[in-house]
Amino acid sequence: MEKAILSKKIGENITQCLACSWYCKIAPGKVGICATRLNRNGVLYSLVYGKAIGLHLDPVEKKPLHHFLPGVKVLSFGTLGCNFSCLFCQNWEMSQINKSQPRLNRGKNSEKELTELIDQLSITISPAEIVEMAKRKKACGIAYTYNEPAIFVEFTHDTAKLAKKKGLYNIYVSNGFESIETFNFVKDYIDAINIDLKSFRNEFYQKVSRAKLSPVLDNIKRFFQAGIETEVTTLIIPNFNDSKQELTAIANFLANISTDIPWHISAFYPAYKMLDVPPTPHKTLIQAYDIGKKAGLRYVYIGNVPDLVHSSTYCPKCDQLLISRLGYKIEIKEINLKTGCCKNCNQKIYGIWN
Repeated sequence: MEKAILSKKIGENITQCLACSWYCKIAPGKVGICATRLNRNGVLYSLVYGKAIGLHLDPVEKKPLHHFLPGVKVLSFGTLGCNFSCLFCQNWEMSQINKSQPRLNRGKNSEKELTELIDQLSITISPAEIVEMAKRKKACGIAYTYNEPAIFVEFTHDTAKLAKKKGLYNIYVSNGFESIETFNFVKDYIDAINIDLKSFRNEFYQKVSRAKLSPVLDNIKRFFQAGIETEVTTLIIPNFNDSKQELTAIANFLANISTDIPWHISAFYPAYKMLDVPPTPHKTLIQAYDIGKKAGLRYVYIGNVPDLVHSSTYCPKCDQLLISRLGYKIEIKEINLKTGCCKNCNQKIYGIWN
């Protein structure tokens, strides 16, 4: 347990968490929406600082990042908890289990039960040990992923700051609900981010993710304009967010920020509380791909299905194949880039390549 730096007192023993855009006001003995930040006697604590889950070596393409050092490996980890409650969450056993304990927020034993659960399901590890592990495994960097990194922002900050000193990159995989305080706290240490844009309707965010849309839109702009390599992912769920109108709105929003922003279109598979929804048809993904291209986006990718043509990178000027990708393991077949430019026409390609 570690004191939460991103917090402030707003009344007698009442704390306000500043980690994400919920800005939870937390009474003594209670936790915020993510169920990881606890008010103990008027002081806010992070229950997941130094409590990691995952610690896997992954291809950077699985984050997904397609414009960031293709083919490198990153050490990925997350924690328990999340500030969203997505009905389709594929990592729900990490992100939601601490929020569903029957005694949570009730009675004097709830803190003990919650901390015991976190200890039971996590690995106790310091930022220095994570950085050491990444170096030992010859990772190029560290990815803060699986759940929302904003909820363990002090842990990510300390790890990312040390990783930078050791020559490692830092990657956020995020739902885009960071507060401005979290953004300012970590922006100097984050090299790349993939943000989920789950829908372009607040109704979807409220009903399906128990969240809000506007902070996500703000953060996509904020991270991109800060010079952090930014990519966006939309998981397309049949009959929920797959209309031509909505996909066009998403594509136009991204293009209005920059046509350089890579847009990843992912296929949905039944999970968690949406087991009765069918997988995304391939033709729907192709339709979304075409919509993104029509909106002017230079880099659109289909994910979660084997599709060599629509998962590869092409030069937006001469259409030269730049990076060939295939399969769920993201096998890199070919790279035709030189110092971040197309080898054929010398067009500069958005991303971090060297």
